[in-house]
Amino acid sequence: MARRLWRFCHLRHYTNDCRMDKWQRMLFPSPMPNENSTVQPTDFIREIVKRHLAEGKYQKIVTRFPPEPNGYLHIGHAKSICLNFGIAREFNGQCNLRMDDTNPTKEDVEYVDSITTDVKWLIGGWADHCLGLKPVGKNPDAISTNGKPDFYLPAVIGNVAAGFTPAGTEGGAPVKGAATTANREPGTVNLEPFYASDYFDQIYVFAIELIRKGKAYVCDLSPEDTDGYRGSPDKPGKESPFRNRSVEESLDLFVRMKNGEFPDGTRTLKAKIDMTSPNIWMRDPVLYRIRHSEHHHTGNKWCIYPMYDFAHCLSDYIEGITHSICTLEFEVHRPLYDWILENLDLPRPLPHQYEFARLSVGYTIMSKRKLMQLVNEKLVSGWDDPRMPTISGLRRRGVTPEALREFAYNIGITKYNALTDVAVLEHAIREDLNKRALRRLAVLRPLKLVITNLPENHSEELDAVNNPEDETAGKRKVPFSRELWIEQDDFMETPPPKFFRLKPGGEVRLKYAYIVKCDEVVKDASGKVTELRCTADLDSKTGGATSSRKIKGTIHWVSAKHAVDAEVRLYDRLFTKENPEDVGPVTSPGGSSVGTAGPAVRSDFIANINPHSLEVVIAKCEPSLKDAKPELRYQFERLGYFCLDADCQLTTDNCKLILNRTITLKDTWAKIEKKQ
Repeated sequence: MARRLWRFCHLRHYTNDCRMDKWQRMLFPSPMPNENSTVQPTDFIREIVKRHLAEGKYQKIVTRFPPEPNGYLHIGHAKSICLNFGIAREFNGQCNLRMDDTNPTKEDVEYVDSITTDVKWLIGGWADHCLGLKPVGKNPDAISTNGKPDFYLPAVIGNVAAGFTPAGTEGGAPVKGAATTANREPGTVNLEPFYASDYFDQIYVFAIELIRKGKAYVCDLSPEDTDGYRGSPDKPGKESPFRNRSVEESLDLFVRMKNGEFPDGTRTLKAKIDMTSPNIWMRDPVLYRIRHSEHHHTGNKWCIYPMYDFAHCLSDYIEGITHSICTLEFEVHRPLYDWILENLDLPRPLPHQYEFARLSVGYTIMSKRKLMQLVNEKLVSGWDDPRMPTISGLRRRGVTPEALREFAYNIGITKYNALTDVAVLEHAIREDLNKRALRRLAVLRPLKLVITNLPENHSEELDAVNNPEDETAGKRKVPFSRELWIEQDDFMETPPPKFFRLKPGGEVRLKYAYIVKCDEVVKDASGKVTELRCTADLDSKTGGATSSRKIKGTIHWVSAKHAVDAEVRLYDRLFTKENPEDVGPVTSPGGSSVGTAGPAVRSDFIANINPHSLEVVIAKCEPSLKDAKPELRYQFERLGYFCLDADCQLTTDNCKLILNRTITLKDTWAKIEKKQ
């Protein structure tokens, strides 16, 4: 019941004033269900899988994750990864990683490498034992099934596939002890994802078969005329003048298309189905087009390329996929998926397509085209910019695979589109980091505080807790001295009511240390506060006579003479509006009214870029952060969660410390939206 309620909360059935944290407190006084729970997710796709196994329809469940390598994966793909690999994990099946690379003009090996890295990172230690790959260069086997010629490419699965090294990402070293599902004898195999382009020879053979059956023909209509002849949803199409071309002529022309005799756009191969079908995708869809372009995987071998709809279903069949799970926009393509498979007399059981609603998250753009626009216009630093919703961007920002899986695995699978409140994602990130992050002291905007009743050379070490959520994390020593750095925001000369931090004549407790009282405020010539002079109650430290004195405010600090400087990148939401496509004025967290990303007024989503999405400060940090590790996460007490950035170089010669803010401790946007 709790899991269903948690998934329900990602839908926008509540107003902007009712934030997810409020719903979380109301509905879940205990933690949300997680990926390690004995209670598995329940949805209509999993119910179908259960039924098929109970009926004996399949001996083994085989799914696949088949992105097109034309961009970096984003958080929407994470939902699909967790669904496909999650089903394989729950039902002792396998999930193949495949590149659906049928468009050579938009695909690149850079994207292939990033996809393999992202998938391996997200499923590592969770579902990598279900990962299906293939030996490098391996093509489908020509086999006989029930006396009929067939093509099949088995997968390498289990621990061997889980430990694969994608070529170009970590050296491409061979993997020892590989075994295919057909042959488990040990050997040395270099592995790679499946590629639709590895099936181009077989897909070409299938195209020839459709032509010979009179189910496909070569058409000479231009791309513009093809669109015109297709009609519209409320208007039937009309038949191409080449639709009744003889089988022999179509075969001859198709072979000549393959041999490169015709320029781009002059001819296509089309399925002969029904130009009056209410489903526009069944109106003689294009199966092949001419494209004289080099392919990232096959080079210049081909100048004709199958369309996605033609290659997709046949790739599923060749790999033995049982459940082809797609997002909802492919629902209208399913009749074509089935038509192609059913008209080829394939001897093995056919895969079937199932659709679910794609993920949409507030304050986020999911379109690859628009994400590429952000990169190309240099509005972000790259695909892995920590403000981007890409998996590589989230990883660089410090989001762990466990947090992303917790969100994506439990968000729910439905057949209707809905907007997920970004607070649900942020809650999953905070919950994860709260358990694992080491606590550290850091001051982002330093203001000097001098304790006047301590000697000039005073120095001592205080005990500080590493993680109150983890007793095994222990404690560390933090240096304390006469001169400290505190946050500028922790002092106000003329404070409002209920301000419990430092003020003239006021007292606060220094975390892990003493109670101090502000006696004097030092300013520069412009009137800016530059220093606070305070006295400490030297008996108020833990164990002291006055340590139990009740003080309402506690602030953090860093010893000035022991502090380590760090470049800290304070990342925030990239867009100022929940729907970035909604162009209009909005108040940003910085307090200013913004509607454009620069001096030129934009009428598209770029207008809603948050000008305060990145602020860089030089922070004062406790000295233990000199030994920060990229695999660890840190909570700067009272401030937020942080991690080392990929640009950080901690070496003997270059000790530049760079940290990224993953997320604040609290949702700072909730108050802003409530005011609006």
